[in-house]
Parts: sequence; C-alpha cells; structure tokens
Amino acid sequence: MDALVQLLKTEAISRASQYKMKRIYRSDLVIMDDLMFMAMDRIEANLFFQFVNKLYGQTSIILTSNKGPEEWAELLGDPAITTAILDRILHKSEIIQLQGDSYRLKHRQTIFS
Repeated sequence: MDALVQLLKTEAISRASQYKMKRIYRSDLVIMDDLMFMAMDRIEANLFFQFVNKLYGQTSIILTSNKGPEEWAELLGDPAITTAILDRILHKSEIIQLQGDSYRLKHRQTIFS
C-alpha cells in the first residue's frame, strides 16, 4: 500500500510514476494487500479516492485488510472521503471475512513459546 500511495503522490511529476499508474489503470484486475494497515493523511486519502474512482466500473479489485470498513474513517481521517471510497468499493462486491488464528503466526509458534 505504501508503494501505491507513493505512486499516487508522484504521478503528476514523475514519468516513471505516470507509466506505472497507466499500466495499473489499464489492468483488468488490481490487487491491494493490507489496505488500511496504516493511517493516511487527507491528501493521501483524497488521492486514494481518485484512484478508486478511476478504477470503479472498469477494473476488478481485490482488497485485503485487517480492518473492517467501519474502521476506515479513523484511518483515512475524513468520513466523507471514506464514505465515497466505500460506496465505490462495496457497490458490486463480495465480502469474505476470515476468522481464526493468523496463518503466519500458527507456523511460527516456536518463536513465541
């Protein structure tokens, strides 16, 4: 997610970022892992909204997050932007919520014992 935010921030001034973002916008599927892992400031949240808005209706999106949608407003810092993002993301989506122990920690129990 950090790499995506960095691309969004530099898209207007960097040819390399423009090229990478053009490839993402042309993709049939975009996968974002660990979404909402870290808080965004208002500028980043606005850029992320613009990104989601450009993908909306033309690209399939898979998101993973350790936070539920109800917690996103706190991390995005703006309830209006959060609502707009969630509106587009959740419009035609399937939500799969996984329960249980972390797969990573399950296999690393010897470290914590």
